[in-house]
Amino acid sequence: MRTQFWIFLLFLLLLNFFSQAARPVMTIRPESLVGPQGNTTFLEGTTWCVARPGATQAELQRALDWACGIGRVDCSVIERHGDCYEPDTIVSHASFAFNAYYQTNGNNRIACYFGGTATFTKINPSYGKCSYDASKSEVSTARSLSEYKARWLLLMYIGVFSLISRRD
Repeated sequence: MRTQFWIFLLFLLLLNFFSQAARPVMTIRPESLVGPQGNTTFLEGTTWCVARPGATQAELQRALDWACGIGRVDCSVIERHGDCYEPDTIVSHASFAFNAYYQTNGNNRIACYFGGTATFTKINPSYGKCSYDASKSEVSTARSLSEYKARWLLLMYIGVFSLISRRD
């Protein structure tokens, strides 16, 4: 009986984990309203996070893949026909993705590291329709912790109820 209880709790934990993993990704919207540019929160002056000039193509590609995948940056803007697709270079695409992540995930040195392939600049890298402005990067509409807490409590009540009903 004790083993079944722990298996059930593990099942609830995994269920909760996978339901949270399906949250929406952050969206970068170059067409949104103009506001303050770059980051002025943690570092002196206005800064942007861009690809480091000495980084190799392979390093930049791995970092770009991470930013657009696990990093949850919406990279549709740097795909073909996107506002930031041209110039079609790994440096340009990585710079946009790095900055989008940086602007929406803490605006600090850690958010602009990418395995050493990123660096800061005080020169706004925006061009044409492609904007690197902080106000144009939006954080995802991820649900708050309070929503997950309610679901977790419901699952726990169901689990406790099922355990109590099995004892009778």
